[in-house]
Amino acid sequence: MATPPGGTQFDPGVIARLTGALKGAAKGAAEAWFGPGKPLDPVAPAAVEGRAFDFPFAVNVGIKPRGETGENGVDFPTLRRLADPALGGLDLLRLAIETRKDQLAAQRWHIKAIDDGEDGGERAQEIEQLLRKPDGINTFRSWQRMLIEDLLVIDAPCLYRRPGPDGLKVPEVMDGATIVRKLAPNGRTPLPPDPAFQQILKGLPAVDYTLDELIYMPRNLRSNRIYGMSPVEQVLTTVDIALRKQLSQLHYYTEGNVPEALLGVPETWTPDQIKQFQTWWDMLMEGNSAQRRHMKFVPGGMTPYPTRDPTLKDQFDEWLARLICYAFSLSPQALVQAMNRATAQTAQQSAAAEGLEPLKMWFKDLMDDVLLSCFGVDDLQFAWADEEITDPLVKSQVYAALVQAGIYTDDEARDEGYGRDPLSDEQREKANPTPPVPVGPDGKPLPPPVAGAGGKGKGPAASGPTPPATSPKGKKQPPPKKAPPPSEEQAKVDKIVELVAKGFERRMREGSVWSRYP
Repeated sequence: MATPPGGTQFDPGVIARLTGALKGAAKGAAEAWFGPGKPLDPVAPAAVEGRAFDFPFAVNVGIKPRGETGENGVDFPTLRRLADPALGGLDLLRLAIETRKDQLAAQRWHIKAIDDGEDGGERAQEIEQLLRKPDGINTFRSWQRMLIEDLLVIDAPCLYRRPGPDGLKVPEVMDGATIVRKLAPNGRTPLPPDPAFQQILKGLPAVDYTLDELIYMPRNLRSNRIYGMSPVEQVLTTVDIALRKQLSQLHYYTEGNVPEALLGVPETWTPDQIKQFQTWWDMLMEGNSAQRRHMKFVPGGMTPYPTRDPTLKDQFDEWLARLICYAFSLSPQALVQAMNRATAQTAQQSAAAEGLEPLKMWFKDLMDDVLLSCFGVDDLQFAWADEEITDPLVKSQVYAALVQAGIYTDDEARDEGYGRDPLSDEQREKANPTPPVPVGPDGKPLPPPVAGAGGKGKGPAASGPTPPATSPKGKKQPPPKKAPPPSEEQAKVDKIVELVAKGFERRMREGSVWSRYP
């Protein structure tokens, strides 16, 4: 290290360190030029961490389901009015709702063990017996339809677990439009013993319920909303347009200031003469349907001018019907112009896959909750049987293919496909009689034919050239005609049988209800 004049010792590393620091500062300043800036310091306490969404302030104070500040949208009474023609709603919307309810009510179900290798035993049969009338009053299908009604119209299906005998709870349907959801400080549903729901009756808060007392299961929840979104709400604008068009069609027959036709009178008539003739004509025609059909003589030069457009249904009506059916994943085949058969079948299959299957999955989740929380069973589950095949020809061919493939036995096919008991030995003998055994002249059974070589031996020849068929006169017969190809209708049936059989095999591999069969 050098000693400068004056005797002061100097370290050159200091210069290098100062230079590096200045370069780093200059580089940092360049990177921060028009930079994002430093984030503001959080002002909320630590307890706010993990809040579900930015719910309105003091939202739990509100007593009106839907329509409160921050929960924009249509309230429950309005949604129900839109779906009820008796209250001025759209009849097409009601038809779509009832069709979905009918489809789900037509599905077969059973209770089985969660482990697909078991059938659930007597306990499963006891639960099925209880579910014949889940609330002790209504049948299962009626009880189910009430739930699906609230699901499709307001997306607020609700069950009250009423205490029952032997420690069980009775699942009773409750009007979801009277239930107001409450939120915990983190924006989620409060856990017991805090109330999670409040029932509003006569405009007043009546009863508080916890999660242990109510099953509230909307299907279409959203992360930034308190309530679900039903199919009726999804097509709200379309329903509004359809209602106005339906009202205009109604007014065509009931109201309006445009007459059926205008009738020109001679130009020489005065207004008083026109008025007198109009009064006489109305008195002659009004209220007498038989008299209106008689021939009438009027002054010459009176030319009629029709004014009303007779078209009451156009392509726009079909477009509205398609939108509403699409919201419910229904086939619009019955409401639009006729489609060819292949297109109609494709539309029906798509509607079943896109609409009915997700609805069945939601209902299964609800029923599994009922089994656990009301009946106290955790080893059983609600399960759907496969869809019923409505075409008798396709149905018979499908089950014949399943029996031939070894997936079903004869008795299982009778039970699952047609609900019939197994055949007795006597019935089976009549259905499949044993062929008679040939006997010889001595009355003893003849031995079975054995293959010979080149047509020699005791039995018929199994090898060697086959002589051509000849006619009685010794002429060669023409080769047999090939069987004609199957018709287009039969080809479609064969294709359906193949697809259904493959679907059953896939369900079996995936561990569905069919896997309980060997």
